[in-house]
Amino acid sequence: MAELPLVLGIETSCDETGVGIVRGHTLLANTIASSMDEHARFGGVVPEVASRAHLEAMTPTVESALVQAGLKFSDIDAIAVTAGPGLAGALLVGVAAAKAYSAGLGVPLYGVNHLAAHVAVDQLEHGPLPKPCIAMLVSGGHSSLLLVPDVASDVISLGSTVDDAAGEAFDKVARVLGLPFPGGPHIDRVARDGSADAIAFPRGKVDDGTLDFSFSGLKTAVARWVEAQPSIHVPDVAASFQEAVVDVLTRKALQACKKYDVHDLLVGGGVAANSRLRSLAQERCDAAGVRLRVPRPGLCTDNGAMVAALGSDLVTAGITPSLLDIPADSSLPITTVHV
Repeated sequence: MAELPLVLGIETSCDETGVGIVRGHTLLANTIASSMDEHARFGGVVPEVASRAHLEAMTPTVESALVQAGLKFSDIDAIAVTAGPGLAGALLVGVAAAKAYSAGLGVPLYGVNHLAAHVAVDQLEHGPLPKPCIAMLVSGGHSSLLLVPDVASDVISLGSTVDDAAGEAFDKVARVLGLPFPGGPHIDRVARDGSADAIAFPRGKVDDGTLDFSFSGLKTAVARWVEAQPSIHVPDVAASFQEAVVDVLTRKALQACKKYDVHDLLVGGGVAANSRLRSLAQERCDAAGVRLRVPRPGLCTDNGAMVAALGSDLVTAGITPSLLDIPADSSLPITTVHV
């Protein structure tokens, strides 16, 4: 049997320059250069700052990944890159670099969907995905429910956020509570000392018959509640807000599993690193007889390994490589796995 190809993946959809190298579903390297500290003083990601940081970090991050894997450029068999969705300027840096590496090394190029890559990365930890599975992707820019018959070719959108994504709500509520950016890890930490039942915050769209999400109303409810109080106990507010978010997310995910008679749920994206989301998802999946897959936290946030993993699936499936004139598409739909 021929040895599986070595695929190098490049991720630059937001503020992290990620480079990963895989052979099949074996992770060999996963290096990340983050510009998060540069954005923190603005309370959010500044696209122009992110793009400049990607330019500066690209070459050293690729070289670091090769060193980590013990490989040379000449060992690489294919290049995969996030072609969308994401910040337009940031995507352009990654796509341009991937085209240059592909042309320079004479190896095929695969432009991939960022969201599908968040699904594919779980295979690096837990092996091949069940076919089909339900995937819930939760991050700063996306809250999506997907039916995934085959991550390399067939991803179906079941529901998405109609306003703020869950991670965006975490960032905005953290700001209200005086917590640093990015808000997710800080709310998760602070909430451990609070009561999830302290404040009855609303659950948007929880029983509306759709598989869509809405977190804008919850964010506003938290801000108004805080404004109305003479003093607040931050851990209680954080815990109650967090519980409202993960309650809706896990309920909707299990509704999707039941509706489509699927018994495997994958949770991915940056918010999947949240400890309460992971524990409540496990509790509710166990009760419903659904098998839960959640990558370790380091594979949930944006990284190059997830892009390489999806690229490897495309190579193995015999998918035709991308042309060197592929665009960076900031609004690439989830149904387009490969461009």
